[in-house]
Amino acid sequence: MAELAELEEPRAREVNAKHGDDHGVNLSRLRAIAKRLKTQQELARELWETDDSAARLLALLICRPKAFERDELDAMLRQARTPKVHDWLVNYVVKKNPHAEELRLAWFADPDPVVASAGWALTTERVAKKPDGLDLAGLLDTIEAEMKDAPDRLQWAMNHCLAQIGIEHAEYRARAIDIGERLKVLEDYPTPPNCTSPFAPVWITEMVKRQQNQ
Repeated sequence: MAELAELEEPRAREVNAKHGDDHGVNLSRLRAIAKRLKTQQELARELWETDDSAARLLALLICRPKAFERDELDAMLRQARTPKVHDWLVNYVVKKNPHAEELRLAWFADPDPVVASAGWALTTERVAKKPDGLDLAGLLDTIEAEMKDAPDRLQWAMNHCLAQIGIEHAEYRARAIDIGERLKVLEDYPTPPNCTSPFAPVWITEMVKRQQNQ
């Protein structure tokens, strides 16, 4: 904890605060500590219990993803107060855990929009890698009905799923683009040069073009 405190950078904290995060540690330096520590599951659990965002991010880098029980991960997601901790928990840990599908189904229908956004993130992973058994048309129906008025984090996750369906599944591409164009979610999102806009019609078109050029 003392070492993490020494890595605190006021400028980094200021930038992170704009995204809802409450730590000031440069993530490259945090990853360097994780590389040195290697995998340490018990230390990871102790770091998580501190409720400090930088410590929790480090915990997610040194933990053993498959070692967590289902209820433990459910509790951790509900404790993950900030976007970065939430994203790393889902992407670095839950996706690699044997309970991922069970949690996907539970979270997808959760009344808490932040928890539901994790269910959508796991669904997006399946859209890309294991779509068999998913009702893609049904997902598009839900997105069409609910994405426009969804809270920010949930809206972002649903939009990602919309784009992924359009990118990966040619038979649904026209409908995915049409939904994006009508709802206009993230149409005006500020996008740096050489980055792809998160506006679904642009995102889908750009990624499909890249795939075709490979």
